[in-house]
Amino acid sequence: MIYTVTLNPALDYTMHLDALSQGSTNRSARESVTFGGKGINVSAVLRELGLPSVVLGFAAGFTGRELCRLLDEAGLSHKLVMLEEGMTRINVKLRADRETEINAGGPAVRDGELNRLLEQLEGLTEEDTLVLAGSVPAGVPSRIYEQILSRLAGKGVRVVVDTEPKWMKGLLPYRPFLVKPNRAELSAFVGRELHDEEELLSAARELQRLGAQNVLVSLGGDGALLLDDAGEVRRAAAMGGKPIGTVGAGDSMVAGFLFGVSTDKDNALRYALAAGGATATGEGIATAARIYAVLGLSD
Repeated sequence: MIYTVTLNPALDYTMHLDALSQGSTNRSARESVTFGGKGINVSAVLRELGLPSVVLGFAAGFTGRELCRLLDEAGLSHKLVMLEEGMTRINVKLRADRETEINAGGPAVRDGELNRLLEQLEGLTEEDTLVLAGSVPAGVPSRIYEQILSRLAGKGVRVVVDTEPKWMKGLLPYRPFLVKPNRAELSAFVGRELHDEEELLSAARELQRLGAQNVLVSLGGDGALLLDDAGEVRRAAAMGGKPIGTVGAGDSMVAGFLFGVSTDKDNALRYALAAGGATATGEGIATAARIYAVLGLSD
């Protein structure tokens, strides 16, 4: 089974405007409310591709109950720990000529509530995949991902990591199956600007030397670079056409890669780019129909 952990999920409130004028009243042409959070996005695309998963993490308040309702409506299995206080955050996405995001902080998590989540992970085995993605909310130790991997050490769980560079270094010694930085995150990790493909590859090799098995570097409109667990380098262009947004595109790539690994490993990068492109060029998280259309196939 695949388990996705989203410690700080959200309701994403997206407003579409013809133009955004700062300092004045703006009126939205239309709005939508969807579930948000990197791990949840991964689960959503996995479901579209026919791979079951379980969403883990925290929810709180009336927004947390709405999040659970939306997950149920989408057919996503979840075991979110309900917090006694606070509310699941609402993130505002403004789409006009450019995309602007306003992300809230999220609720505080108490020690007992965190322990309930950790207990859910105790039974994972070598048959399972764990996706750790996204930010760490208030009250949760900043090294929580490292704590999780320490508890799972020796169990053979396949781990995917997509989080901020400041938390990445402590995770690499646990040999995660996949890490997926973008260009800016990879630059921040190695402490230098990465301009060309040679520099990107050198930084990816650095992550691999530190323990990562597969390094998938997302490059937006420039596609992606994959340094796989055999040391082979694969480079591919972006797919899907002109993007209209970036929210969830990287998460979709993670899901596409996992699907590719489970069905056609040699084409895992292609599935990753198709899923990412389908999200970036359409409304909301990619559907199976959009992914297969990008691939030039029927679902």
